[in-house]
Amino acid sequence: MRDERLSRRTILKASGAAAVGLFASPISAAAPEPSAVTPALIEAARKEGKVIYYTSMDLPVSERMAKAFEAKYPGISVRVERTGAERVFQRVGQEYASNIHAVDVVNSSDASHFIVWKRDGILAPFVPQDVAQHYPAEQRDPDGMFAGFRVSLSVIGYNTRLVKPQDAPTSFADLLDPKWAGKIVKGHPGFSGTIMTATYEMSRELGWEYFEKLAKQRVMQVQSAADPPKKLALGERAIMADGNEYVLFQVKESGGPVDIVYATEGTPIISSPNAVFKAAPNPNAARLFQNYCFSAECQQLVVDFGGMRSFHGQVKDKPGRRPLSDIKVMKEDAAAVEKLGEDIKAHYTKIFRV
Repeated sequence: MRDERLSRRTILKASGAAAVGLFASPISAAAPEPSAVTPALIEAARKEGKVIYYTSMDLPVSERMAKAFEAKYPGISVRVERTGAERVFQRVGQEYASNIHAVDVVNSSDASHFIVWKRDGILAPFVPQDVAQHYPAEQRDPDGMFAGFRVSLSVIGYNTRLVKPQDAPTSFADLLDPKWAGKIVKGHPGFSGTIMTATYEMSRELGWEYFEKLAKQRVMQVQSAADPPKKLALGERAIMADGNEYVLFQVKESGGPVDIVYATEGTPIISSPNAVFKAAPNPNAARLFQNYCFSAECQQLVVDFGGMRSFHGQVKDKPGRRPLSDIKVMKEDAAAVEKLGEDIKAHYTKIFRV
C-alpha cells in the first residue's frame, strides 16, 4: 500500500497546467544555473564510489547505460534497481515514509510521479548543462527538478509469422474486428507508467467506450509495457494493442518476427523523466550520473541500443526507423494523469476485470 501522503492525486487547476506545459506544478521558483561536469565533481563522486538508480526502463538498456557510465568514470559503480513505474513510485513512498533514503537518481515512465515528488519536496534542483543547452523547454521542469530523459511510444504490433502485412491492423479501431478475438495482448495501467499514460491518452481521444469494446476481445493482460512485445515475439499472441516501441525495435532488429504499426488515430507518446533526490546518499555521484544521462553520448546509446527516442537536439534517430517527426502522436498531459490516475486504474480494472 502506498504512503497516503505520496499517493494522493491532488487536483490541479487547468489554467495552471496550461501555463507551464507538460510538467505542471503548483510550485514556482527559479531553476538553478546549469551544472557542467568538472574535475572536482568527478573526484567527489569517486570518493562516494557508487550511485543507486531506480528505473522503470527495460533492464538490458539500463544495465548497458550503467556499464557505459562505469567505463567513462572508473571507480564509480552503478546499481540498477529496475521495476515497473508504479512499483518504483510505491517503493519510494514506502522508503521515505520510513525515513529510508536509499536512492540517488530516479527514472519513471509515469511523468506524473515527478509532480508528486516535487510537491512533497523530496527532489533536488539540478540542471545538467546539456539539458539547458539542447532540450526543449516543455521537457524541462521550470524549477529545475527534473527533465525528460527518454521518450517512448506505445504502439500496435504484430507477429509476422502469424499475420500477413496486408492483413495487419492499421488503427485502434481495427483491433475490434472479431477476427482478433483471443489473439491480442496488452499491458495494464496499474503496473506500468507507460500503459498508464497511454491509457489516459487513448481514453481521452477514443473514449472509454473503446476499451469496453476491446475488453470483449478476450485480451491477454500482462503487467509491464515491455511484456506485450515479448509475448508477440514468442507467438503467444498475434497482435499487441499497446506496449513499448523500443522493445519491438530490439526484437525486430535482431531478426525477430515482429513489425510495428503506428495507428491512424495517433500513437500515445510517453516521456520518462530523471531526477536527483534531495536526500541522495551519494549526492555527487548522483549529479555526475544525472549529467551523463542527459549527455549526447548516453542519449545516442539509449536511441541506438535501446530503441527509444531522445529530446536531445544533437541526437539522431537510428537509420531505418521512422523518424518521430513523421509519426502522428497523441498529446501527453502529465498533470491530467496525476489528477486522474487512480480513477483510470479503477475504471480500467472494472472494464477488463483484472
